[in-house]
Amino acid sequence: MPRTIDRDARRAELAEAVWRVIVERGIGAVSVRTVAAEAGVAVGSLRHLFPTRTELLEFSAGLMVDRATRRIAALPGGGEATEHALDVLRQLLPLSPDSRAELEVTIALIAETPALPGLSRIRDEADRALTGVCRQLVDDLAGDTSSASRAQPERQQDALRLHALVDGLAMHLLVRGGDPGWALDVLRAEIGRLAG
Repeated sequence: MPRTIDRDARRAELAEAVWRVIVERGIGAVSVRTVAAEAGVAVGSLRHLFPTRTELLEFSAGLMVDRATRRIAALPGGGEATEHALDVLRQLLPLSPDSRAELEVTIALIAETPALPGLSRIRDEADRALTGVCRQLVDDLAGDTSSASRAQPERQQDALRLHALVDGLAMHLLVRGGDPGWALDVLRAEIGRLAG
């Protein structure tokens, strides 16, 4: 079992090295050699875990999605629906150095999908999951999580609108930087509309 843990930990370390290379030098700089150098390992050691650049990038993308999913799942529930919704949606915005880097890496990986179709599968799964999170928040804010409410097309439209709003705010925050208060105010207003 310790070998598996060591192997998983090493794979995660290499994925984090991929993320650093992307943030510092762009996705074009990601190669087996540059990532091995960034991680401080021999090229052969990296190739033992990831024989190709494609496998390395796909694992890195999947790990990023897994970590974001776990971060959201770890949020405490049971409080006021509007506060919980804001807490969840804050996790999807570049409000910290880590979440900013996460978004930069995500955008770079999405741009790479024409060359690496495996990334499009990960992108599409993450997109569906985010739409699902938004739909759950919409239902929670409406105070009705029955199966009949799930069939309401306006609820699905509200979820897609919320998803698009979060994506747009994330891009604006990434480009503009600065105080995110305005973006959080926009989110609060939309949450209030959905809860109204």
